[in-house]
Amino acid sequence: MKKLSIICAVLMTTLAFAQDKDKERQKKLTLETATDYVYEGNELVDADNYISAEMEYRKAISKAPSVVAGSYNLGNSYYEKENYEEALYRLKLAADNSNSKSEKHKIFHNIGNILMKKELCEMAVESFKNALRNDPTDDETRYNLAIAKECAEQQKKEEEKDEEKKDEEEKEEEKKDEEKKEDEEKKDDPKDEGDQEKKEGDDQKDDEGKPKDDKDQGKDEKKEDKKEQGKPKPQPGQLSPQQIKNLLEAMNNQEQKVQEKINAEKQKGVKVKPEKDW
Repeated sequence: MKKLSIICAVLMTTLAFAQDKDKERQKKLTLETATDYVYEGNELVDADNYISAEMEYRKAISKAPSVVAGSYNLGNSYYEKENYEEALYRLKLAADNSNSKSEKHKIFHNIGNILMKKELCEMAVESFKNALRNDPTDDETRYNLAIAKECAEQQKKEEEKDEEKKDEEEKEEEKKDEEKKEDEEKKDDPKDEGDQEKKEGDDQKDDEGKPKDDKDQGKDEKKEDKKEQGKPKPQPGQLSPQQIKNLLEAMNNQEQKVQEKINAEKQKGVKVKPEKDW
């Protein structure tokens, strides 16, 4: 029984070892196949056949997602065709699957370039920083980082300017709304009618600037009545003082004419003495 147990244990160990070895062989074969797809894709890219190259890279990713070159090269091929959204997606997958500093440096450098194309300068700054963390000696990445920082600062200033302009437009719009609301309130306010009446009353002021109302007009009429009462009024059938005055003047004029006529007649009747003859 002891010998049988030992034999069974040896057989199980041998079988497990064989299975592990087979898995490793299969894994190795899969990686080699995926790598082959990548190589084929690279050759197609060199021949400017991006459509066929994309198919080979996708085969490599399907076979072995851990093969970073498949996602990385596929992302780069999308970048060359200016399909930045898909390129960014593929390079992010490559960054997640990579454990190599050298690979990560290249991936983040290219991600930064894509973000600059999309005018996402602030995000590009962070990507170039990640690239330099994995390879601080790359001068090209450092140069791109400086350009991205300058771009990010310019965008920030433009955003602040746009924000100020937006605030001014909102304030101007609020001011217009308030003025419109005030105009509507004035139209509905009964005080305006009183102001209008007051204005009309002001237009009735006399030359001295004093308002004339019905009461004042009544006073003026009473004053005129008193003046008229102070003057003698002609009785029916009698002449007024002015008429009498005019009549006397006419009589005096007539009397003067008569007297002048009489005097003239007298002058005619007087004999003139002749001069003496010598």
